[in-house]
Amino acid sequence: MPARLPDRKILVTGAAAGIGRACAEAALREGAAVALADQDRRRLEETASALTTLGALSAVEMDVAAQGAVAAGVGRAAEALGGLDGVVNCAGIDLHQPFEATDWAAWRRLMAVNLDGAMHVCQAALEPLKASGGGAIVNIASGAGLKPIPDRVAYCASKAGLIMATKALAMDLAKHRIRVNAVCPGAIDTDLFRQSLGDGVSIEDVKSRYAMQRIGAASEVAAAVAFLLSEEASLITGSALAVEGGRVFH
Repeated sequence: MPARLPDRKILVTGAAAGIGRACAEAALREGAAVALADQDRRRLEETASALTTLGALSAVEMDVAAQGAVAAGVGRAAEALGGLDGVVNCAGIDLHQPFEATDWAAWRRLMAVNLDGAMHVCQAALEPLKASGGGAIVNIASGAGLKPIPDRVAYCASKAGLIMATKALAMDLAKHRIRVNAVCPGAIDTDLFRQSLGDGVSIEDVKSRYAMQRIGAASEVAAAVAFLLSEEASLITGSALAVEGGRVFH
């Protein structure tokens, strides 16, 4: 089967672990050159070293919540790759707490990463994407942005905001031949997911929420992302694709 992303130049944020790492690996296996971006330097270097045999890649340390750092980091990524054809916004954090006990500093940090951060990257990548003649942006939202889950008001709000921002961007950027879509994972077996389980909540409890009665793999989300980055999805923009085994049925 021919590669889906031959000679494409893709930036992936949150690429040091979890879904972001899986997306970077999938893009490399599909023939793309990839810039890995993450704020965790140690894990970023470890991931870059582990994936280096799969294809051309570079690593950029970057906190997506810091607009100035994003502008510089996206510039370095575009320079290293020789341009940009695609962006995957995967950097994200969780916040699990009852609303009445909301830590507002933690709320603002979550919004700064999950929503503002993705928009910082989209804006910084706009000129390189336009220069390439168009391209694709895939924002990693969440099933929690389509159907809420308890004790995560901030997280649900950030992901719902990202979904609507994706749809609005799709309208604004279509004239530049840039497609913008969101992927909405459910429970995916990553370190972040396991850390976010509430007190007394088991893996089996989470499985029971889904029609398929299982937890997803990061590679399954990455496969959907690779599709949306590719020419196979050339008529798809403004979508919010649920990849989660049947909880939201969106």
